[in-house]
This record gives sequence, structure tokens and C-alpha cells, in this order.
Amino acid sequence: MGSIARYIFRTTTTAFFVVLVSLTAVIWVTQALRDIDIMTNRGQSIFVFVGITGLLIPLLVLIIAPIALFIAVAYVLNKLSNDSEIIVMNAAGMSPWVLFRAFVPVIVLVSILVAATAAYIAPKGLRTLRDWVTEVNANVVSTIVQPGRFVTIISDVTIHIAAREPNGQLRGVFLDDRRNPDERITVIGDRGNLVENQQGTFLVLRNGTIQRQETNRRDPTIVTFDRYALDLAQFSRSTSIITYSMHERYLWQLLFPSAGDTAGKQRSGEMRSELLDRLVAPIYPFAFAIIAFAYLGAPRTTRQSRAMSLAGAVGAILVVRMIGFISTIFGVNNPAFLSAQFIAVTVAIAAGLYVIRRGIVLEPPAFIADGLSFVTDRISRRFAPG
Repeated sequence: MGSIARYIFRTTTTAFFVVLVSLTAVIWVTQALRDIDIMTNRGQSIFVFVGITGLLIPLLVLIIAPIALFIAVAYVLNKLSNDSEIIVMNAAGMSPWVLFRAFVPVIVLVSILVAATAAYIAPKGLRTLRDWVTEVNANVVSTIVQPGRFVTIISDVTIHIAAREPNGQLRGVFLDDRRNPDERITVIGDRGNLVENQQGTFLVLRNGTIQRQETNRRDPTIVTFDRYALDLAQFSRSTSIITYSMHERYLWQLLFPSAGDTAGKQRSGEMRSELLDRLVAPIYPFAFAIIAFAYLGAPRTTRQSRAMSLAGAVGAILVVRMIGFISTIFGVNNPAFLSAQFIAVTVAIAAGLYVIRRGIVLEPPAFIADGLSFVTDRISRRFAPG
């Protein structure tokens, strides 16, 4: 069994990481495109963009890893079946239960990866993401120095710069401030410079006008100036106090919240739901791998189709995972729903181990298999050439 176990461990681990990297990369790209404004509107480099969006990867791994393990186990079992190796091992006296034990080290490895990600890595990535995005949003200087574009610094404050000269001087500065519902302020300057000192960062404008339009007056008040300084600190988006969400808290902070955690007390239902979801996360690799082996691990002849068994395994993991998602969502307001995901994974593991131990071949009823075969044959004849 030693050489077979090493072969299965090596093949399954390789397939797992290939699938994990591929699926994570595809989903990461779709998520990263939603934050493309970090470069287009915030003036950040592509390295900052990749760094910020890359911090979402641990959260994606937390969800994708059990699915990648299921695909890897199904791939290895299908490979062993196509090469008739499962039948040969069974004929040599190796039961499905003994063969399943060869997959256990991989399952434990993935479970440890998921547990570490759920407890620390994913929350750490989300925390760093929040801090980095806050820093980017608070960097008003990098935001406003984008010539030829109307840029919204914060809500109801828009700035436009006609050009930026090689020496750093700004030309044609326009700023529209509508934060006060009773008064609209428009500042126009012919020239401008960004000045940083101990008092902060200022936009110093020269040769311009300030227009104040009050809502109860028809005509605006216009004031010309030779030199006017705007304190950019008033447009900063930074906050002095950061309250981390439940997803951004480490596992031990959910288990043992501090006495002064007012946010946790106010959102106790959300904290409880997040805690239970983190605790169940390392169990999903066991459930998914057992489901895959229960449907695909039994020896079959070449005439017995494995497609229906694979479809059944996919349907089973979809049901188990959807129960987990639904119980987490509804469990925030109704704690009774939280037990559903424990029940789902427990039933899946217990039923799967029973099937593996007894060597039961899971197949759909004959009428379903015959019906699908009939439909497949009709479609094949309908679209057959000639």
C-alpha cells in the first residue's frame, strides 16, 4: 500500500493545487476588474492595484479549496478507473475503504490549509485591504493631480485641472464644492501649487475667483484673489477609528470578544453566524472528498457509466454547500438555522463513510438511467451527419 498511497498523494495534491490556482485566478480577475477605478480614478500604479486586489485571494481560497479538493479526488478516481486500476486493486483484495485511506493525508492537508486561512490568513488580508484602500482614498494629492479630468474627491466635491507643467505647477484649476446644501462654492484659479509643510497639505491658487451661490439668492457673490490656499485635509477620507467587520476579525476575537466590544454586542447575531461558519469551514474538505469517493470510488466495469455518478456527486456537494450559505445568512437573525450546516456536513460524512465501508455502488435508478440514455440516443441520431 505504501507505493500506491504515495502515488495517490502525489497525483491528488498536484491536481488540487492546479485546480485551486486556476479557479482562484479566474474568480480573482472578475473581482479585480470591479476595483479598476483604483488606477483610473485614484491615479495608483498597477502594482498598487494588484497588491490591493490580491488581498482578496485568501478569502477566495477559503471557499474554493474544498471544491478544488473534490475536483482533484474525482479526477484521480476517474483516472484510476479509466486505467482499470481500481478493478485490479479490488481483485487483489484491496477494498474501497483501504483505498480511501490513501486520500486521507491530502484531505487533512487541505483541511489544515482551510483552518489556517479561516482563523488568520483571510481576516489578515481583509484588514490589510481595508487599511490600504483607506490610505489610497485619503491620499487627496494623488487623486487631484490628474490633468484633463473631472475627479470627485469626496461626495459633492469635484476638481478639474487643465494641465500640469514639468515643474509641477498646476494650470487651470477648477473646484466645485456642494457639500453645504445652502451654499455652492466654486473656486477657479489660473495657477496652483501643492505645498506640504508641518501644518498639512495645501493647494495654493493664484489669480482666480471664488463664487458663492446661496440658495435663497439669485446672483452669486464673486471675490477675486491673487493668492488663495485650500487646506486639503478637509477633503481627506481617512478615519481616526476603524471598526473591523466580522469577516475581518480573527477567529479568537470571535471566540473571546473583548469586554469593550460594543460593535460585537450590537451585532451578536452576525458574530455568532460568522464564528460557526469559520468553525465548519475545515470540515468541508472531509465532506466533499468523502462524497466524491462514495460516488466514484467503487469498482465498476467499463459498461457501467460513471457520468451519472459524477453528476450525483456534484449535486450532493452543491446541496451541502448551499445549505451552509443559507444557514449562515438566515442564522444572523434566527440562530436555529445555524445548526443546518452542521447537520448537512455530518449527514454527508456519515452517509459517505457508510457507503465506502460497505462498498456500495451509488447509481441512479434504472428508469432514470434508461430515460437519459433514450434522450441521449435521440439527440445523437437527430444531429448525426447524413
